[in-house]
Amino acid sequence: MARVASKMWESYCLRPSLHSSSTVIPVFLYGTAWKKDQTAELVNTAIAAGFRAIDTAAQPRHYQEDLVGDGIRKAIVDGIVRREDLYLQTKFSPIGAQDPDNMPYDPNLSVTEQVHASIKSSLHNFRPAEDPNSVAEAYIDTLVIHSPLRKFEMTVEAWQALETYVPHRIRNLGISNCSLPLLAALDSSPATKVKPAVVQNRFYEDTEFDVPLRQFCREKDIIYQSFWTLTANPDLVQSHPIQQLATRVNISPAAALYALVMSLGNTTVLNGTKNEARMKEDLAAPQKVQKFAQANSAAWEELLKEFQGLVGDSV
Repeated sequence: MARVASKMWESYCLRPSLHSSSTVIPVFLYGTAWKKDQTAELVNTAIAAGFRAIDTAAQPRHYQEDLVGDGIRKAIVDGIVRREDLYLQTKFSPIGAQDPDNMPYDPNLSVTEQVHASIKSSLHNFRPAEDPNSVAEAYIDTLVIHSPLRKFEMTVEAWQALETYVPHRIRNLGISNCSLPLLAALDSSPATKVKPAVVQNRFYEDTEFDVPLRQFCREKDIIYQSFWTLTANPDLVQSHPIQQLATRVNISPAAALYALVMSLGNTTVLNGTKNEARMKEDLAAPQKVQKFAQANSAAWEELLKEFQGLVGDSV
């Protein structure tokens, strides 16, 4: 049976963090970077279109986390969605990734205190209602360290500070822009009690498509979140398996690329389109591909094998 046909394309389940129940993460996350003043409107539009996972960061240089919260609250008030129906992911961004004149914490604080200040601001932004007191009900499905800190010991210090919020205010932890040696060290360190549930990395040729790291993620049941998937891979978009899948399933080449990346296993994709029609088309594409794979298993396996070869996966 074709691999895609044997999976639930609507969602993956993250492994439980300590005593919390499993968190469901849909295969598409709506990416909110660089949306600026449009952030609230676009988040609300994305939820209305069917996105049930939102990715943001406590990093005003590139994200408007407060406006993400506004867009989510409007969707809740309008009856489009309940908070418990959403997967909400944000990030702690180290000093080097912040705008010196606009960051959610005092850079003179210790790493631990920086984390606490950042989480406090994020929970305020994600309060389920306008009433400031509703912050007591706020929680984050996954908190990602945006990039490793200058020293591994500092990264572990930030991780340990985040662990104090698990499982009640934060359900899962992850890391972004991460190498395999660092991920393996973080996962195996006796200093970390909550193991990584998510890795969010660029999926592109410069890192040889993270083949060994993605294999490690599959072995450890870690979800690999692919970003820059479309922008960084124009050659892949034009490749034979992508174009063939797009033609045979009647979807866009971009959606075909997303579907084949998802098929690599334990992989979700960030999607930051601002176009409402494209949002709906992209969200519908995985199920169309699943139906194609079930009805045409040999053709699907051939396309998947060819795609795996292009990105360096073993075939």
